[in-house]
Amino acid sequence: MPSHQAARALPTLPDEDVRRVLCVVAHPDDMEYGASAAVHRWTTRGVEVTYLLLTAGEAGMAEAPEVVAPLRAREQRTACTTVGVEDLRILAHPDGMLEPSLDLRRDVARTVRDVRPDLVLTTTYEVEAYGSLNQADHRAAGTAAADGTRDAANPWVFRELGHDGYRPWQARALLVVGHSRPTHAIPVGPDDAEASIASLRSHEAYLAHVTGHPAPEELIPRALQEGGAQSEGGGLAVTARVFDLGGLGGATGE
Repeated sequence: MPSHQAARALPTLPDEDVRRVLCVVAHPDDMEYGASAAVHRWTTRGVEVTYLLLTAGEAGMAEAPEVVAPLRAREQRTACTTVGVEDLRILAHPDGMLEPSLDLRRDVARTVRDVRPDLVLTTTYEVEAYGSLNQADHRAAGTAAADGTRDAANPWVFRELGHDGYRPWQARALLVVGHSRPTHAIPVGPDDAEASIASLRSHEAYLAHVTGHPAPEELIPRALQEGGAQSEGGGLAVTARVFDLGGLGGATGE
């Protein structure tokens, strides 16, 4: 027998009846590295997508934070427009010092209860990611997104949210994009890829600040092609590790 089996092609995420998606990330631009292609696919067919940024990204450039925060917010709003996202929410947790604290989990849980999404999407919270050490804020954001999504369904956690009118909500699944062990693929088309490229280009000032950053028109297609190569359908795809929270009929990252 061979010493190992060939990797199984990733099945397509069953999202045909999804109506609302909440994306929880640490910074402006975090959604733009391929995940925004899936967002464009969803919004094009009428899915309501909300972006929740846990920080304003104010520590991500050389200029003073009070200059950078509004600049990055403007660039993120432009990026959202290119992929059809109208609901952008930016919190004031400190960029570069994000912690998966109770306050952060509460903010995620509050937003989940407010938006009432079918799916919650976040980025990988693995220590190693993207060929290097994953940035600390990314790890904290992903962990808080996972914990806060489950907290949102439990009426006995953060009881004050219920007193404020935020009723418990059980999302159907948590999607972790950028994970080293994806379980599902979200097929996207050329128009979705172009929108994703445009969304990353929208962060013009930030990209000019990053030395040696690959051109969006090279980076995004390469990532989506790699995703497609892992999927059952081929073509272009965003991959994710999917944790079924009770609504996808057994699709799981466990």
